[in-house]
Amino acid sequence: MTSMDDFWAVIPAGGAGTRLWPMSRRTSPKFLHDLTGSGQSLLRATWERLSPLAAERVLVVTGSAHAEAVRAQLPMLPRDAVVTEPSPRDSMPAIGLAAAILERRDPEAVLGSFAADHVITEVAAFHAAVRQAVVLARRGELVTIGVEPTHAATGFGYIREGDPLGVVGAESGRRVREFVEKPDAATARRYVDSGEFRWNAGMFVVGATTLLELLAQTHPDLTDNLRIIASDPRRMTDLWPTLPKVAIDHAVAEPAAAAGRVAVVRASFGWNDIGDFASLAGILAESDRAPRLRVIAGEDDVVSIDSTGLVAADSGRVVAVVGLEDIVVIDTADALLVTTQERAQDVKRVVEELQQRGRADLT
Repeated sequence: MTSMDDFWAVIPAGGAGTRLWPMSRRTSPKFLHDLTGSGQSLLRATWERLSPLAAERVLVVTGSAHAEAVRAQLPMLPRDAVVTEPSPRDSMPAIGLAAAILERRDPEAVLGSFAADHVITEVAAFHAAVRQAVVLARRGELVTIGVEPTHAATGFGYIREGDPLGVVGAESGRRVREFVEKPDAATARRYVDSGEFRWNAGMFVVGATTLLELLAQTHPDLTDNLRIIASDPRRMTDLWPTLPKVAIDHAVAEPAAAAGRVAVVRASFGWNDIGDFASLAGILAESDRAPRLRVIAGEDDVVSIDSTGLVAADSGRVVAVVGLEDIVVIDTADALLVTTQERAQDVKRVVEELQQRGRADLT
């Protein structure tokens, strides 16, 4: 496979993954872990998936606390390919800064933003979708990749499709009518049954300058400051804390869709953002549907009797599970989580409670 000379892969590597506590924490977020048993971290798998498309044109945007861990996992990247942000400001400042840096290097650059913590199982189909998205981005479109929904998920946002664009080389491209937030169960079922909606996987492909021009329409000060930081990195210290915390969906994608500036490439490939332990259990079960207890760490320290679910034994202790269904047990050196897959979304409430108690050492 040949790479595309104008295409840059941008990998935002942030977020604490609070629904995957205590494995994922502020100091060791989920993208640094091998959660699927592949033998590599989610970050490394993301780089390997993107490198055939971008060759050496990769930027990782991550928190300063994680920069050295990122460099250790991706030693092939030059030092300036890891862009550090002093504090989390959500996805728009991170991706916008990458766009401002790339704009200075190549005004014709097309960037693709792909989160560091997603799992994609059908890589060839993913590559084909990105190539179509680049064709549309070169025409000035902000392009998102819409994943075909396999069930009425309530944990994802959705994209409502419009008419086909009829562009050669991007036959799956359609106009985006609107982005919609995470729905309730009944609404999600209606979306899927209609055939008009795709999952919003947070993947965007767009010209670097085009992205900044779209951002300037709603957040001109943010755009100006990102360009200043890109031209003089010494300004990061005083300007970064002043930037608004805003997601790319709200800052650019939604208003651009309302103005008819967003396209979607329809795609079908195995995708999951591992939002919680239930989704992780689902990924691990795809290759083996037999109900059983799946071990993601410390297999020799786990004893399972008539139980199903997910367990990680990372404390040196033996973990025994007897007669329980769909259980989640995560045992680390300083914290133990016991819940069910049904309540997996509520794990973030534990982190919130610990923060209220002043236990930052555990979060």
